[in-house]
Amino acid sequence: MTRLNLANLDQLSPAATRPAYDPSTLDIGVVHFGPGAFHRAHQAAYFDALASADKRWGICGVSLHSAGVRDALAPQDGLYTLAILDAEIRYQIIGSMREVLVAHDDIEAVFERLTRPSVELVTSTVTEKGYCLAPDWTLDFGHADIVHDLANPQTPKSFIGYVTEGLSRRKAAGLKPFVLIPCDNLPKNGQRLKAAVIAFAARGDAGLAAWIEANLQCPCTMVDSITPATDDALRTRVAEAIGLEDAWPIQREAFTQWVIEEHVHDGGPDWASVGVTLTDNVPAYERAKLRLLNGPHSTLAYAGLHKGYESVSQAVGDPELEQLVRDLMLKDVVPLLEAPKGMDLPAYCEAILKRFRNPAIKHLLSQIAWDGSQKLPIRILSSLSEALERGQDISRFGVPLAAWMRFVRTKAVKGEAITDPLATELLALGAELKDDVSDVKAVLALRSVFPEALAANPKVVAGIEKAYSELLVSRLA
Repeated sequence: MTRLNLANLDQLSPAATRPAYDPSTLDIGVVHFGPGAFHRAHQAAYFDALASADKRWGICGVSLHSAGVRDALAPQDGLYTLAILDAEIRYQIIGSMREVLVAHDDIEAVFERLTRPSVELVTSTVTEKGYCLAPDWTLDFGHADIVHDLANPQTPKSFIGYVTEGLSRRKAAGLKPFVLIPCDNLPKNGQRLKAAVIAFAARGDAGLAAWIEANLQCPCTMVDSITPATDDALRTRVAEAIGLEDAWPIQREAFTQWVIEEHVHDGGPDWASVGVTLTDNVPAYERAKLRLLNGPHSTLAYAGLHKGYESVSQAVGDPELEQLVRDLMLKDVVPLLEAPKGMDLPAYCEAILKRFRNPAIKHLLSQIAWDGSQKLPIRILSSLSEALERGQDISRFGVPLAAWMRFVRTKAVKGEAITDPLATELLALGAELKDDVSDVKAVLALRSVFPEALAANPKVVAGIEKAYSELLVSRLA
C-alpha cells in the first residue's frame, strides 16, 4: 500500500479530511518537547486548526529519548492520521508537525530552532517525571540529568537543560524569550516549570536567572483528551479508511480541552478562534480535571487490573467499580473543589463517566498504570490530604492506593517490568511484601511517594489496610 505523504494527498479516501492548507508552506513557530501520542492528538490538532488562517505555527517536535516518531513521520513529510473515535468516527490528516528531531542526535539543530526569531512558543508533554522535580516540587539538583546538564550545559539531557540553554542563547543574541507552555498533568505547571528553569540558571549565571524571571512568560495550563496508545489494529483500521499506509496514526475521543492562563504574548496565536480557553483561574480547571478525571482513571486502572480487566470501558462497565468511582468523585472530591466559572461539577462527573464508557475507545488500564509513583500523589493523595483536614470520610481513597500496592506486588512476583521512574525500588519492595495487611505500612514507608504526615496518620493507615485486606480476599494472583 502507498505511504501517506505530501505527494499523494490526492489519493486519500473521501473518508479522510486533509489539511485546509499546504503543510509545506508553514513556518516553524513552535518547538515541542515530547511529540508523543498526546501531543499529536491534542496540541498539534489545535495548531493544525490555526494553520488554516495563520501559517506561523508549524511545529518542530523534539524527542529527548526515542527516534521512533522521527523515523515513522519523516517518510510521511510529518503527516499522520488523527482518528477521532466516538459516536461518529472521523479521520483527519494533521499537517502541523513539520519536523521531528531526536535531541541526542541533533543537539545543535535543536538549539538552532530554539533561537530562531520565528520560534515564539516552546511547549511540552514530557510527563510529570520529565520536569526533574523533587517531592516538594522544586528542581531536584540530585537528579542525574540535572547533575549532567549543570556540568555540560551545551550538551544537555533534560528538558530543563534544553530550555535554559535555549534561553541563554536567545539572551546573548538579543532576542526576547519564547513563551513557555507546559502541557503535562502537573499542578501549577507553569509556575513550577519557570521556578525550575530559574533555579537551574542561577547555578551558573545569576544574570541569566534574573533575565528569565523578569521576562519569561510561562502560563499554567490544563489539557484533556483521552488518548489510547497506537496499536497494529489502529494502523490497519486507518489504512483501510484512508486508503494509504500510515506508520503511526493517533487515536483519541472527540472531547478535547485546552485551558491556558492569560499571559502577555504580543502577536501570539489567536487561541480563542480554535477553542482554547484563556482564563485567570487555571487552578480551578486543573484541580477539577486532575481529581475528577485523572484520579478516577488511576483508580479504575489499578482496581480494574486487579479484577482482570484490560480497558477503561471494561472496568467502568463493572457495576461495583462504576459505583466506586462515582462515589469517589461526587461524595469525596467534589466537596473539596471550587467550580470553574460556568462549570457544573456533578454534571462534569457524569460526562466523564460517559467518556469512560465510550465503546469506540480501548484505553488500556496498563497504559494508565504507568508512573504511579509520580501520578498518585497528584491525583489521589492531594485530595486525601484535604479530605483529612476537613474531617471527611477518607475510606474510598484507600482503594486506589491499596490496588496500586497490589499492582506492585503482583508485578514483582511475576517478574514483570513496571514503567515507573522508581521501578527498581518498587520491584525490590514488591518482592519483599508478604501478601498480608502488614504490606501497607511497608509501602507507606516510601517517602518519595507518601509524606510522613500521611503515612503516620492512623485514619489513612486504617483506610488503606481495610481496602488492602478486601483486595487480598479477592486477589487473582
